[in-house]
Amino acid sequence: MRTMYAKDDIQDERVRDIDREGAYNAEQRISNVANYILDHFDQKTYRNDRTKAYEHKILNNVHEIVRAKQGSIKEEATKLEITGFNSILAVASTKMARAYYNEFKRIFELHPEKSLRITVIYSYSNEEGDENQEDTSKLSEEERNFLASAISDYNQIFNMNYDTSSEKFQNYYKDVSLRMKNKELDLLIVVNMFLTGFDATTLNTLWVDKYLKMHGLLQAFSRTNRILNSVKTFGNIICFRNLQQNVDDAIALFSNNEANGIILMRTFQEYYNGYTNDDGQEVPGYADMIEEFTNKFPLSDGQIIGEQNQKEFINMFGAILRMRNLLRAFDDFEGNEIISARDFQDYQSKYLDLRDEWKRRQESGEITDISDDVVFELELIKQIEINIDYIVELLEKYHASHCEDKELLITIRKAVDSSLDLRSKKQLIESFIAKINNVHDVFSAWFTHVKQQSEIDLAKMFTENDLKPEETRKFLENVFREGEFRTFGSDINNIMPPLSRWDTNRASKIQAIIDKLKAFFDKYFGAGNIFRISH
Repeated sequence: MRTMYAKDDIQDERVRDIDREGAYNAEQRISNVANYILDHFDQKTYRNDRTKAYEHKILNNVHEIVRAKQGSIKEEATKLEITGFNSILAVASTKMARAYYNEFKRIFELHPEKSLRITVIYSYSNEEGDENQEDTSKLSEEERNFLASAISDYNQIFNMNYDTSSEKFQNYYKDVSLRMKNKELDLLIVVNMFLTGFDATTLNTLWVDKYLKMHGLLQAFSRTNRILNSVKTFGNIICFRNLQQNVDDAIALFSNNEANGIILMRTFQEYYNGYTNDDGQEVPGYADMIEEFTNKFPLSDGQIIGEQNQKEFINMFGAILRMRNLLRAFDDFEGNEIISARDFQDYQSKYLDLRDEWKRRQESGEITDISDDVVFELELIKQIEINIDYIVELLEKYHASHCEDKELLITIRKAVDSSLDLRSKKQLIESFIAKINNVHDVFSAWFTHVKQQSEIDLAKMFTENDLKPEETRKFLENVFREGEFRTFGSDINNIMPPLSRWDTNRASKIQAIIDKLKAFFDKYFGAGNIFRISH
C-alpha cells in the first residue's frame, strides 16, 4: 500500500525521506494507516471474526457470560483462544511509534470492537543501528516518559511490574518476546528492536512504515517467514512506503545466501486468473478451479458416489482451500470469492463427511493408509472454524424470533455440519434446540443444559465401564484445564478397575476407555465450564 508519491527526478532516497519526515508524521496520515491496519488486521493475520465473537468483551466464554449475567462476577481477564497469527508494525522513529500508539488507543476508545492487545518497545540506538539494544538510559526525557506510560498500560493488561530501568526493561523485552510467541499480543510497535534475531512462527504480518534497505530489509522481512503449518505457508509484508526498488536491490545483492528464504508472491490477478510459470506451464487460477469443481460436483447431486470420485473431490476441494488461503492475503479477494458463503459451507460439510467416512473405513480395515492418495487439509478447515459462542448467539436470535425463523435454524445447522470441532457437539446442540422454546434466558439455559448432559454422560460412562468416579473426574479436570487430551498409561490405570496382565483383551479395553474419554472431551470442551475450573 502506497500512501505517498514522490517526484520522479528525486533519486536520493535518504534525503527524500528526511525532507518528507513531517509529511510522514502528519496526524491524518498516521490515522489513515492505523485505520487501514485495524480494518485489515483479521484478513492479513487470518483471524476469524466468528471465533472472536466475545473476545473484546473480556468475558469470552459462555460460562463467564452466564456468571456475569447472574451478577456473581465482575469483568475479569481470561485466557483467550485465538485463531490466526499476530504482527509487528515497524516505524521510522520513536516519535512515530508514539504517534501510532496514541492513535490506536484513541481508536480503541471510540470503537472498542476494534480493540487489539498492543504494546510498543524501543530503546536507544544510533542513526544506522538496527540491532536490538536493551538500553534506555540515553533516551530523551520525552521518549522515556512515553515508554514508561506504555509499559504501565502493558502492566495493567498482564498484571506485571516492568518499567524503563535497566533490569526491568530487559525483563519487559523478554516478556514481550514470549507473549508474541504465545499470541498473547496482537500487534507490537517497534522502531529497530525485534526486526533482527526474533523468530516466532506465530508472527505472519509485518506492517512497514520506515526506510529499509539491503541486509536490514531482508532481516526485517524474514521475521514473518517462519513456516508453521498449511495455513501459514508465507508471510505478509505490507509497506506504507515505496520500497520496491530497495527490495529488488537487496534480493539481487544477497541472492545466493540471505535472500534465499524470500520469495516474492505473484500478483492477485495471476493467482485469480492463472499464469504461465517459469517452466512454461500453464497454472490454472482460482476462477478456473472453482468453475471446474462446481461443474463436476454440483451441490444438487447430493452424495458423492465411488471411491475415485471421492478422491477427486477431496483433492480438488483441498486445492481450492489452499488457493483461498493464499488469496485471502490480498485486499482484492474480498467480494470476489465467486462461490457464496452458504454454498462453500455446504461443500465443506461434504468434505468433512468424506473425511469421517474415510477415517471410519481406515479404522475398520476396509482401506489402508490413504496419505499417499488423499490429504485432508484439516489445518485450513480449523482456521475458518466457528466456536460455540457464535452458535449460542445465533440460538439466542432464533429464540427471540419465537422459534419461527427457520432460515436461521438452517444457518445454525449448516454451520455445525461444516465445522470440524462443532460436529462432535452436534447432538448436544440439537437436544438443546429441541427444548429451546421453553427456556427464558438462552445463555443461562445453555450452560445448565451442558452441565446436565455432561453429568448424564459421565454417569453412563462410570456404569458401563466400571470406572472410578472420583479419579475419572480428576483426570478430566486436568485435560479440560490443559485444553488438550493427552493420556499416559498410569492415568488410565488409575481410573479403571484392575485388569489382569494376562488378559488378552487388556490393550483393547484400555483403548476403548481412552476413545470414550476423548469423545467426552471433544463433545464438552469449549461448550461450557462443566468442572468449574479455569481454562
